[in-house]
Amino acid sequence: MSRQIVTSAEETQEDRKIDSSGLRPQTLEEYIGQQKTKQNLKVYIDAAKMRGDSLDHVLFYGPPGLGKTTLAGIIANEMGTNLKVTSGPAIEKPGEMAAILNNLHPGDILFVDEIHRLNRQVEEVLYPAMEDFAIDIVIGKGATARSIRIDLPRFTLVGATTRPGMLSAPLRDRFGVIGHLEYYSVEELKAIIVRAADKLNVRIEDKGALELARRSRGTPRLANRLLKRVRDFAQVRYDGVITDRVASDALDLLDVDQYGLERLDRMILETMILKFGGGPVGLDTLAASVGEDSGTLEDVYEPYLLKTGFINRTPRGRVATRQAYEHLGYDFPEDPAEAASS
Repeated sequence: MSRQIVTSAEETQEDRKIDSSGLRPQTLEEYIGQQKTKQNLKVYIDAAKMRGDSLDHVLFYGPPGLGKTTLAGIIANEMGTNLKVTSGPAIEKPGEMAAILNNLHPGDILFVDEIHRLNRQVEEVLYPAMEDFAIDIVIGKGATARSIRIDLPRFTLVGATTRPGMLSAPLRDRFGVIGHLEYYSVEELKAIIVRAADKLNVRIEDKGALELARRSRGTPRLANRLLKRVRDFAQVRYDGVITDRVASDALDLLDVDQYGLERLDRMILETMILKFGGGPVGLDTLAASVGEDSGTLEDVYEPYLLKTGFINRTPRGRVATRQAYEHLGYDFPEDPAEAASS
């Protein structure tokens, strides 16, 4: 079952159009949030430039929509080099990866999104490329086959993943810089929304930006998307200015509540509470009950529900918390066993 949801942090065609309007920051100074990662990157980039060397290979991991692709572009800008972009699922054969590597120039940044989805044969091409800046190519077949090593220019591989546990240890160990991107605070999101509104020539009041930030699930990509949707409501139904009332009314119509939860988030919580007595319930069972793919639940919905304290993950399964009961208007059972049997 596939459907587009406004609160999904997965990149859409519309998000790419938004980015083309200049919303992505181009330098570390413009980049809002992720202070620790940003400060460390600044040191590594300045050190590499002082040595006249390429930056060590970088791995960013964290939930979707937090700025991994943006940081890759910033690294290229700060280093004064070119950015080449690809993704794990797009590279099916070792020869395709070898061709990409062979076309790099000295200092280039190669960004591989969803790097955890590289197949093992393609991944093995990266090992000598990352360590020795060379690739081994086999020419011929059978007894006449021979291996040729081709030297590569010094480059920087920037990998991005939402599931670092799926990376093989040999690949993960070859990254010299590893950055964990975390959800943004409301104040950081507010600053991002104000900046984006200025770029999009949207009039927004301080309280309107704050209301948008509260409901953006800690994710800049979602904040920019909601800004565009609320802008539409402001233009058609109001006077074009996004106030707190305009933002609140528009987001309510979009079915995004004050915690940033949308219909399926609430369905997940209600299913856990009403059908499974609050849990514990297994991921596959829960996914089947709400009619969604288990991978979508685990990657798209669960991280935010865990972060905001609506569910807990235990060895026996997922459990709805007191906060989830209260948010949906249900009485929290003092005896979980009683709730499960009712």
